This record gives sequence, C-alpha cells and structure tokens, in this order.
Amino acid sequence: MSPASTGASTTVGAVASFPSSDSRMAPGGPGYRRMSFALFLAGVATFALLYSTQALLPLISGEFGVTASDASWTVAAATGGLALFVLPMSALSERYGRRTVMTASLAVAVTVGLLVPFAPSLPALVALRAVQGAALAGLPASATAYLAEEVRPKALITAIGLFVAGNSVGGMSGRVLTGWVAQEWGWRVALGVIGAVAVACAVAFRLLLPAPKHFTAGSLRPRVLAGTVRGHLSDPLLRRLYAIGALFMTVFGGVYTVIGYRLTEAPFSLPQGIVGSIFLVYLVGTVSASTAGRLVGRLGRRGALYAAGGTTAAGLLLSLADSLPLVLLGLVLITAGFFAGHAVASSAVSRTATHGRAQASALYQSAYYVGSSVGSTVGAVAFHSGGWAGTVGVGLLAVLGVVTITVLGTRAARVAARRSPMAAAR
Repeated sequence: MSPASTGASTTVGAVASFPSSDSRMAPGGPGYRRMSFALFLAGVATFALLYSTQALLPLISGEFGVTASDASWTVAAATGGLALFVLPMSALSERYGRRTVMTASLAVAVTVGLLVPFAPSLPALVALRAVQGAALAGLPASATAYLAEEVRPKALITAIGLFVAGNSVGGMSGRVLTGWVAQEWGWRVALGVIGAVAVACAVAFRLLLPAPKHFTAGSLRPRVLAGTVRGHLSDPLLRRLYAIGALFMTVFGGVYTVIGYRLTEAPFSLPQGIVGSIFLVYLVGTVSASTAGRLVGRLGRRGALYAAGGTTAAGLLLSLADSLPLVLLGLVLITAGFFAGHAVASSAVSRTATHGRAQASALYQSAYYVGSSVGSTVGAVAFHSGGWAGTVGVGLLAVLGVVTITVLGTRAARVAARRSPMAAAR
C-alpha cells in the first residue's frame, strides 16, 4: 500500500528522495543536541508519571486496605489508558504535527499529575491514572515519528536509544524519589513531587525542541487510518516486532510491580526509602538503550534480540535467590536486557515502516503498554498465589515467547534470502 493510497504522511517514506546535502539532523549538527535533550526530558516526564505509583504500591495497599493485585491497577490503568489511546493520538500527530501533539499531551498529563495526590479512594486514584495514561499516549509514537522524519537514517537507532534512555531515567528517578519522600511524608506528597518535576520537564521540552522541517500533514479520515493500520498489521515483520515489544514489557511490568512487595517482606524487610533506591538499577537501562545501535552493528537485529532475551532470562533466574546481592544482580540483568530489546525492536519498527510511521510506532507502543498492563496484573496475581517464583515464571514464559518469535523471524529471513537478498535484510 503506497503512501498516496493511505493518505499518511509521505515525508518519512521518501527517505531516498532526500538530496545528498541531507538537511535532517545528525550528531554534531545544528539542533541535534537540543532535540536529543528535549526528547530525553520528554522521556523522563513520561516514565516518571506513568509509573509514579509503582514503588508506592505497598503504602497504597496499606492506606486503602487492599491487596497487591488491587493496588497494581494504579499502574495497569495508566499503561492501559496509554495503550488504548496511542493510535488515535498518533493520527492526530499525522494531522496537526508531532511537536504540537507531544506538547498538548504533556500539558494534560502533568495537570492530572498535580491532582493525583488528592485522590480520596482507590477507584478515584485508578480513574485519574487512566486519564493520565491516555494523555501520555501522545508522546511515544509521536516522538519516534518525529525522529524518523527529522534525523538521518544512520543516526536513528542512536537517537531513539537516547529517547528510551530518558524513559529509563524517568522510571528510575521517579521511583527512587517517591521511595524516599514517601518514607518521610507519605505517598501523596511523593506523587506531588513527581508532578512538579514533570511540569519542569514539560516546560523545558517545549522550549528546546526544534520546529519540524520535514513534516507533511496527513489525513484524519477514519477509512484512511484504518487502511494504514491494516497495511502495518499485514506486514509479518511488524507483527513480530509488536509481539516482541509486548512480551519484553510483560516481564518488566510484572517484575517492577511486585519487587517492592518482595523486598519489604521477609527475609529482606527493607524500608520504603531503600526499596525505592533499588530502582537505581534503571541506570543500567540507560546505558543498554543508548548503546543498542552498536549491539545491532555487531550482532545484527535478531542477534541483539537473542542477547537481550538471554540476559533477561538469566536475571529472572538469579532473582529467585534469597540473597539481596543476587536479587540486585538479577534486576540489573533484567533491566539491561529489557531496555536493549525495547530499543532494538522500536527502532526496527521505524525503519521497517515505509509510510504512516506514526501509526506503525503507535501500534508498537499499544502492544508494548498492553504488555505492561498484563505484566503488572498477571505478575501481581502470580505473586499473590505463588510468591516471587510465580512472578518469575510469568517472566520466563514471556522471554520464551520472544526467543520463539525471533527464531521464526530468522527462519523467515533465510527463506527470503533464497528468494531475494534485499528481502532478507528485513
């Protein structure tokens, strides 16, 4: 399906039409640092808000008198809202522009973030978190589409890796900060502090992000959008990448939703501030995401996915030990494997789609955050019924799914290689 037939933005699909004096941004060129830092801050704000309650679940359970699986809905509602609205928001970005949609999304999300600490009950908290997740839906797909249009192809994996690194910093700082603030002043004050930090990130993002130069407005017609989505879902490679993103996030969502409960219980019995500091391991994700391009350069995309899956599985198995150093090492490996796999898969989506890249990225993000919601909920249920081993079991099944899908992709590539060398490169 051609860009003209879908009505989607044609700028991204016409990479080959750019002259040799490519005006898109590249490392060291004008605007690249400002763009990178702006999207880094957007990633920080997105993950800090999206997972702001995750490290606080034991305290939320205590105040409202609910179980871990009930409290986990404060995470699942936010990621579910994002998954549900990411495709419509990507359509708006095709019509009104990436920067406009990202700015509006952050503005609404940070406003809700300032209201969340005042939720009078668990249902009200869950409802506010769902609205917040829906608002944040305008960020992920629009950001990757912006990068695909404004950054040169050779720098794309690195640029997306930096955005993903911002996600990891936001997830880490949000959890660490909330842990220590909550220990002194309670979870409501902790969420208020995260809201204030997100406001600062949102303002800086809008001031720093360069205006787009290669965006062409597309159509908002439902039939056009449906045609674009059908075209993406008919691509076997894109379907595999969507499933891989969902499965990686199932592991990550389950592990980090439940880990606070495990570490506050025997044999560890850690205080809330220390539990929040555990999320410093997100720094490992910052490094692994930002170096994903080099990993792909050495191993190829499928080799990088095998490495990421193996690293994640090793971390899950190590985390079963009743030794805090081994649990921490396990979390390091899980985090490194997850962020590397996510950076590789998400950048592959942007490179694979030849039209409607905002929709292609939106479908990936939708699958990714569905995986987060499933992981948060199923991981908490598994923990309630089988302890930490139950949560690890869910994670290992998800990793097995990643490896299986990658094997199928490898076989499909070999078949394609016999037919067409260019098809095998996919």
